[in-house]
Amino acid sequence: MSDSRAAILARIAKALAHEAAADAPEIVQRIEAHARGPLPQWPHSTRERFIEKLEQVVGTWAEVASPAHIAQAVGDYLAAQNLAKALAVAPHPLLDGIIWPEGFQAERRRAVGDDHVSLAVAFCAIAETGSLMLLAGPDSPTTLNFLPDDFLCVLPTNRIVPRMEDAWALLREERGAMPRATNIVTGPSRTADVEQTIQLGAHGPRRLHVLLLQGGA
Repeated sequence: MSDSRAAILARIAKALAHEAAADAPEIVQRIEAHARGPLPQWPHSTRERFIEKLEQVVGTWAEVASPAHIAQAVGDYLAAQNLAKALAVAPHPLLDGIIWPEGFQAERRRAVGDDHVSLAVAFCAIAETGSLMLLAGPDSPTTLNFLPDDFLCVLPTNRIVPRMEDAWALLREERGAMPRATNIVTGPSRTADVEQTIQLGAHGPRRLHVLLLQGGA
C-alpha cells in the first residue's frame, strides 16, 4: 500500500474511532482484491455492444482498415462536416507514420483554444457504456480531448474491453502506476441545466467521432 493511501485510510479510521490500523491485513487484502460487483450481460459481441452504446450517446464512427487509411478517414469526416483541413494531432506512436495529403494542416501538439478539430488515440474502450478511456501523458495531451469542438479518436478494435472493471484491470496490467489523469469519455459533452433541454458542447466537444482501426495498435 502506498504511503499516501495508508495516510488517508488512517485519518478515516481515526475520525470513525476505529481501532484497527489502516494497513491491517484484512483491509489491504480487500483493497488489492479488486472485487467485482454484478456484471451486465448482452447477447451480441463486444464490438457490436460498443457501437450500439456509442450511437445511443450521439457518437459517430467509421471503419479504418489500417493506420495508412487514417488520413483519408479524417478527410472524409472533415468534408462531411464542412470543416477546414486543420487539426491538432496527438504525438502518439500510432500516428507517427501518417502522410497527410496536400492542403492539410496537421500539427503534432496539444490543443489550444483556437483549435476546432483534434485527433488522439484511446487507451481502450468500454463496450458496457460505449465509453473511451484516455490517459494523460506526453503522447496523449488531455487538451485534445476537451478543447476542440470536434474530437476524433482512433480506437484499435482489439482494445475494446467488455466492462468498466476490465478497463481498470488493463490499465493496472499495462501501466502499473496510475497516470496523472484518466478520462472516461462517453459521447459528446452535454448538459440539461438550462430548462432541462439537452445542449451539446457545454463542457467539451460538440461531436465525437471514433475511427475503428482494424486489428491491433
